[in-house]
Amino acid sequence: MTATSDTFATVADWAEDLNLDTAAWDARGEFPWEKWKAIRRSGILAVPFERRYGGRGHSLTETMRALEGLGYTSRDAGLNFSTSTQIVSVGLVLQAFGDEGLRSAHLPKIISGEVITAHAITEPTNGSDATGIATTARRDGDDYVLDGEKMFITNAPVADLILLYVRTGEPGPFGLSCFLVDRDTPGLRIGEPLDKMGLRTSPLGAVTLDGVRVPVSRRVGQEGAGFLILDHIMKREILLSFSITLGEMTHRLERCVRQARTRTQFGQPIGGFQAVSHKIADMKIAVETARKWLYDTGAKVEAGQDAAIDVAATKTVVSEANLRTALDAVQVFGGAGYLTGTGVEADVRNAVGGTIYSGTNEVQRNRIASLLGLRPTAPRGGHGA
Repeated sequence: MTATSDTFATVADWAEDLNLDTAAWDARGEFPWEKWKAIRRSGILAVPFERRYGGRGHSLTETMRALEGLGYTSRDAGLNFSTSTQIVSVGLVLQAFGDEGLRSAHLPKIISGEVITAHAITEPTNGSDATGIATTARRDGDDYVLDGEKMFITNAPVADLILLYVRTGEPGPFGLSCFLVDRDTPGLRIGEPLDKMGLRTSPLGAVTLDGVRVPVSRRVGQEGAGFLILDHIMKREILLSFSITLGEMTHRLERCVRQARTRTQFGQPIGGFQAVSHKIADMKIAVETARKWLYDTGAKVEAGQDAAIDVAATKTVVSEANLRTALDAVQVFGGAGYLTGTGVEADVRNAVGGTIYSGTNEVQRNRIASLLGLRPTAPRGGHGA
């Protein structure tokens, strides 16, 4: 058994815990702390990290496969999304850009899930435009003083550590820096969880900074390196979070095939009707297209090749395929699919978010057009959620 298939199996071992009372948690819109314990015990948080910090030392594409396994196993899409955010938001940034002091102090607790993390990029007025970040950090001796507001920050209401992207220089992409800040730092306030349409067990909130004093030692990377860090981590955020989506789509396809074989109308299984069978055939095409885009792009990123168009296209293709197949699943399940008990309608609500977070699909298309020479500048997507 390979390392990646072993990781897939490890997550599957926790299916019962991960899927307990999913509809009830979704209805309440609460972060499922008991399920987080199962995530921690499964070891999935450790997959991409160096062994010296408690990780498993696997590659990007191996981590994608592990998270695909999570999406296939767990029906709690919000918990799945928070799990990918935990891996990406601070952990992978520290591993790639943090000094040894920050790594040794924080990575073991991130990898074990003892602390929960978030990265704060989006602001109330800048959305997916990361170059428009207005939150500032002013140098004052051995500290920086941070002021501003972040919005739509995944995991913020439950986060212990937050990576803040703020402006230390002139407007534009090259004046950004990153700071790792503890939840209880004076002047930092985290808002109440925002009620939302989908991914309801993944808490979303605002972060306000009012004279937050942060030591220089908590800066991640050099001053002004924030955009480089953001570009690095957004590629991985898209690949890892949408690998979960691929697992969820695969599970949905299998459910629809079973439904089409067993549900009868007019004296025969509904899969015998072309209108239904073609929907499911299109689902299969969508799943395999998403798979190809994800793993081909992951291989390019892993090899250090230019994958800017590939990442933007992958995010767009997979998120839109997820929404389309979720809507088709409602039709396959009919009236039952419209009820909350089957979980099919929740798939639709959850899928809508994928077209918005990690840079809206409109921004992704603008970026592709720009890189093809059709626009004067290349917009860079922010987190968006």
